[in-house]
This record gives sequence, structure tokens and C-alpha cells, in this order.
Amino acid sequence: MLIGNKISVGYFVNMIKWDVIAILCYACISGALDHFSFLKSITIPLAVSALIGTLLSLLLAFRTAQSYERWWEARIVWGAIVNDSRTLIRQLIHFLPNDGQKPGLLAEFAVRQSVWCFALADSLRRLPYSPHVAEYAIAHLLTEQHLPNQLLTTHAERLSAISESHGLDPIKQTQLDSTLTRLTEAMGKCERIKNTVFPRSYSILLHFLIYVLMTILPFGLDDKNALIEVFVVTLIPVLLIAIERTAIVLQDPFENRPTDTPMTTISINIEKNLMEMAGEQVPERSSGSGDYYLL
Repeated sequence: MLIGNKISVGYFVNMIKWDVIAILCYACISGALDHFSFLKSITIPLAVSALIGTLLSLLLAFRTAQSYERWWEARIVWGAIVNDSRTLIRQLIHFLPNDGQKPGLLAEFAVRQSVWCFALADSLRRLPYSPHVAEYAIAHLLTEQHLPNQLLTTHAERLSAISESHGLDPIKQTQLDSTLTRLTEAMGKCERIKNTVFPRSYSILLHFLIYVLMTILPFGLDDKNALIEVFVVTLIPVLLIAIERTAIVLQDPFENRPTDTPMTTISINIEKNLMEMAGEQVPERSSGSGDYYLL
């Protein structure tokens, strides 16, 4: 997740450098054809270039809007995970009878829910599970095959056993089950965003139109200065490519990049909240930091 004005220009330049090199080479070739070949006498009105530029603008606007919508949906889902994690522990605080087992049960659920958040973040990024998540899985004989789903299943099993042993009211059981259902839905929404590929046809069409624009633009510009012509023919496509690449980065919010949803930081805050609610000591965690972003 980007954090204010510490964004590195080098990160973005490195992301589009190969596109810039390709565009520069193509601009030089198209400019040379306009100046030093039999095509020199051909003139294409700038209105044609303007029409293609308008089409590119519409496509880029749609692409950027859709990409931001995916990124914002991911953030909304993780906001719901924060709320439902707190709700689960708060319900247990109010629903469990005040006996000697209550503190231990609250701690058990708080730890397991915290581990679920970290496990879900690691699973979405397709990274090895964090050390404390892997240790928890080993200690509780859980496999690493879709660990987040196993943890929610363990939640449900323990709640069923507690309902029988403590005689919980059916209405309270329903409320707890509703909270688990919302957590399951949030997990499913994250997986849908992760596994749904943005149609490749948009990028192909955008790149095609950009190179068409680069091909015809030199034939509508003033031929007095070849360097200025190459500069203009390079600058406009680079700006368009930069906008498209920004959209590509935003469309995948679970790829362990600076623009991602800050799942690790959110999970650390959830763990802190749940441990405080359960009356347990808050463990020290590091969210991991780079030069200009936190994950």
C-alpha cells in the first residue's frame, strides 16, 4: 500500500521501461519513414490522429475505472473482515457464561481468528505462510491445503461443542453462525477477485491503437524538425502506456505490490484488537516495509 508522498519514481519508471524503449524505437522508425523515404510526400490530417486519440481515451477511462473498482472492492472486503472479526469476539464476550472456562475460550477464538487473517493474506498473495501461522497449523494438526477454510471450520466445530456444553440460546447460536457466514463470504469475495482475470483483449486493443497512432501521427506533424517530431510521437504514447500500466497494477490488489490492499497491516491491527478484547498480551508483529510502502 502506498503511504503518502514517499512513492519512488524509480519504481514506476522501472515498470514501464521496456514499453518506453519499444515506443522510442518505433517512433524513430516512423519518423524516419516520414522524412527519408517515398512516404515523405504523404500527409494525414491531424483530425484522424485526434479520432484515434479519442478512442484511446475512452478505452483507458473504462479500463482505469474498472481496475479501481476491483481495488476498492478488495479494500471494502477487508474492512468487513475487520468488523466481523471484532464482532465475533464481542459476541463471545456477551454470550458465554461467566465461568472459569470463558477466558480460555475467548483467547482460543481470538488467536485462531487472528491466524485466519494472516493465513488468508498469505494465501491470496500465494506466499508461504508466515512463521506463526505455520506453527499454529502444525500445533493444531492442520494441513496447509486451504488453511483459512480449515480455520473457519474449526471455529464452527468449537462453537457447536460450546453450544452443547454451555447450553447457548438458539438465537445466540444463529448470530454467531451469521458472523462466520460473513467471514466465509468475505474469503470467497477475495478469492473471486484474485482468480478473475481482467480480459486481455482490452490491453491488446489499446496497444494496437497506440501503435496505429504512432504510425500516422508523424505524417500530420510539421516536418521542419525531426527531433521534435520524434519527441512528440514518443511522449504521447508513453503517457497513454503509463495510464494503462497504472490500471493494470490496480486491477490485481493481492499481488504483493506497493499498490496492494495492506492485508498484513490490517491483520496486525485485527490481532491487536482481538487480543485486547480477550484480555491477552498483544504479540509484537512487523508489517514489513520497503523504501516507500507497507504491506
